[in-house]
Amino acid sequence: MTDTTAILAHLQAVQDEAAGLEHGIKQDEWGRLVGRLERRPNLVELGIYSVMWSEHCSYKSSRRHLSKFPTKGPRVIQGPGENAGVIDIDDGQAAIFKMESHNHPSYIEPYQGAATGVGGILRDVFTMGARPIALVNALRFGSPDHPKTRSLVAGVVAGIGGYGNCVGVPTVAGETQFDEGYNGNILVNAMAVGLADQDKIFYARGATPGNPIFYVGSKTGRDGIHGATMASAEFSEGDEEKRPTVQVGDPFTEKLLIEACLELMATDAIQAIQDMGAAGLTSSSVEMAASGGENGEGIGVMMDLDKVPQREEGMTAYEIMLSESQERMLMVLYPDKIDIAKAVFDKYDLSAEVIGETTDTGRLVLTQFGETVCDIPVAPLAEDAPNYDRPWNEPPKRAPFDISKYPEPEDYGDVLLKLMSCPDMASKRWVWEQYDRHVMGDTMDSSQSGGDAAIVRIHGTNKALAICSDCNPHYVAADPYEGGKAVVAEAYRNLSAVGAEPIAITDNLNFGNPEKPNTMGYIVKAIEGMAEACRDLCFPVVSGNVSLYNETDGVAIPPTPVVGGVGLIKDLSKTATLKGAQPGDTLIVIGQTNGALGASLYARTVLGLKGDALGAPPPVDLAEEVRIGGFIRSLIQSGLVNAVHDVSEGGIACAAAEMALASGCGVTLVPDREPGDQRAEPGLFGEDQGRYLIAASEEQRREWESKGFMPATLGKFGGDSVVLETGWGVEGATFTVPLATLRAAHEGWLPAYMGAVD
Repeated sequence: MTDTTAILAHLQAVQDEAAGLEHGIKQDEWGRLVGRLERRPNLVELGIYSVMWSEHCSYKSSRRHLSKFPTKGPRVIQGPGENAGVIDIDDGQAAIFKMESHNHPSYIEPYQGAATGVGGILRDVFTMGARPIALVNALRFGSPDHPKTRSLVAGVVAGIGGYGNCVGVPTVAGETQFDEGYNGNILVNAMAVGLADQDKIFYARGATPGNPIFYVGSKTGRDGIHGATMASAEFSEGDEEKRPTVQVGDPFTEKLLIEACLELMATDAIQAIQDMGAAGLTSSSVEMAASGGENGEGIGVMMDLDKVPQREEGMTAYEIMLSESQERMLMVLYPDKIDIAKAVFDKYDLSAEVIGETTDTGRLVLTQFGETVCDIPVAPLAEDAPNYDRPWNEPPKRAPFDISKYPEPEDYGDVLLKLMSCPDMASKRWVWEQYDRHVMGDTMDSSQSGGDAAIVRIHGTNKALAICSDCNPHYVAADPYEGGKAVVAEAYRNLSAVGAEPIAITDNLNFGNPEKPNTMGYIVKAIEGMAEACRDLCFPVVSGNVSLYNETDGVAIPPTPVVGGVGLIKDLSKTATLKGAQPGDTLIVIGQTNGALGASLYARTVLGLKGDALGAPPPVDLAEEVRIGGFIRSLIQSGLVNAVHDVSEGGIACAAAEMALASGCGVTLVPDREPGDQRAEPGLFGEDQGRYLIAASEEQRREWESKGFMPATLGKFGGDSVVLETGWGVEGATFTVPLATLRAAHEGWLPAYMGAVD
């Protein structure tokens, strides 16, 4: 090789590496790509590889650990691997659901980022033949003191409400938390639940060669290009410049698309279907090809990009394939159904064109202007993508929390007010009043108004789905294994608390950079903790999403593995909520109180502690969760309770206060405690797992006792105040907070913060 040839080869290698890095493909991955392709890719092919091998699409850092999740169960019809999970809810019906993130786009452009997150998750559900019946969101924002937080809250909430309300699907459950750890990287996780007949479920898999590829929905534009790659990279200060990568949504088009797709699905015209989400036309075509064939061995795809409906002139093949324009679907039709399909979409004034056909080549072939612009094998884009065994460090263990190091509060009533009005615990009424919770007419109860799980009736029946969203990132940060268990266990309790049989979960695993061994350690241990809980609770994972690289300038978010739970209520007359307490009812706790204050709301908010000073989180006894959860559901089935509420952040005192506020009936509370306790904080504010509060009448209690069960009573409902008797008979140890004062504090913080009140 001459010196000139060597220099040119070196320059080419440098350029190749730079092009790869610009597309998120690292040096070792470039070598892998060229080895699979046996040549250098052109720009279109490089763009396709970059999105399909991104963390967002390939799960290259997490999929070997995700395999630890149990994914099968007696009611599971379809687990991970499709657009959404599917469970059996009796009577030949199925619930179809999934949760996904839209974190980076929502930080850059909060309204459209959140809105298109809702639109994308809706498509994951109705692409499988389900009519969407409920939306859920899990939101994390930075410190209220951060200069961007208020505008981010306003934009995200408006985006969620604007899209969900217009498309006509109720938003029934969710959570909103604040922490400085999200200052530079907020989290917007969206979940959708749909309803379908079990014999009319559609899949991305199953396409066979020789059939037309049908594009439907909005025209393709330049919005959202490289959105999947952006979602797989860290932020830096000033990344608002990435605004063009955020998609723009149109909920009215989405509504038309839902109706058109469901109408076409009734004609048996569709062989396979995939929504165009992250990576747009690239991922939808590649995923259908990779899972195609009669035995799932894969097929090929040939598409003419000139036939793709485009709303902008002069679009390149690169732009068409990587665009993430919203409200689009890709189908494989049976050849004799093309005219029927076109007629349906013409009726709804939606673009619909045959843009190619399936082949038996196993290759993705694209043409534009009569020339081949891409010709690559499908397999390396899909199952042959990198699958890393990232190095990871065991997360450090924190010492148990010792309350004796800190002074006892002088006024427990003030403590209760402070907890109930802090950003995490304060009412999110300002948020959920912007969402239409009752459109479609089947929302029986919404978790956003303080309940444990939303209850959504299956239309025309006496059964319902219970739906919840949960995560305590403070527990996960303190101990990812126990914290992971706690995330799943809380969802299990929330469903049990309304009388539902917990069936399955979807998840959204939000973490920082997996290339950092410390961060990867939290990912691994959280997944292992969640997996253990799912196994022991018979609560499998049927769908989900991993959102990594949630960092800004090298600072990661708190580890936040969110869980969306779904359960079945077979008889709507046998449910419970936290709202039903009556004057004279006894307040009862089910479950063991040990006074766990580690990583608690009390330690963070009242004592002002952070990091290691917060101590270890409460442990989770999964066998007890199963035993007590079953007992709670049996009580509800037997009509032996007036109200039920699980005990979580803020402990018994905050849970009882929420019950009092919901029912409009005061409560007098004597803390549950261990013998020898000298202080009231552990009994009032400890966050021991596996506990429920119950309001039961004297008649109901006598029925309990006739069955041989003598519950631990904490107090009585009645009056117009929350009364904390903390001294166990010591004079002057009673603290009274009027319900009106408590309500003003609880409901007043967020409107005041958002400037909604003077």
